Amino acid sequence: MKILTLNFLTCAVKACKGTPKSHPLHPKDAELVQDELELNADMIVNVLPRLDWQALRTTSSELGFPPLPEQPPTAEELTADEKALKDLHHLLMETSVSEGKLVCGNCGHEYAVKEGIANFLLPSHLV
Repeated sequence: MKILTLNFLTCAVKACKGTPKSHPLHPKDAELVQDELELNADMIVNVLPRLDWQALRTTSSELGFPPLPEQPPTAEELTADEKALKDLHHLLMETSVSEGKLVCGNCGHEYAVKEGIANFLLPSHLV
């Protein structure tokens, strides 16, 4: 599961709907895989406004990446700064969670990740 995807996920437990602590899901015991992909600058610039930047900062630090700035770069800043563009591309597109768990910060429910796929099926008492 790419880090980009993780930025859009929230806890599926009914009691967590709409609670701020249910996003982002926190990686636990995560095994990361790095896949080298061709840089698509336009895609990174266009996805930037859709990202939850604070959630990305949290996920990035939990996975041991260098800290991201407090505020997201503007499209112009990102286009002008090739290193920042490549770093963001590396984090969002080339880094994936292959094994581990995603944990809700609100209820503590753990979603298993196996072979890069998170299992979001819930037991009946949590639906």
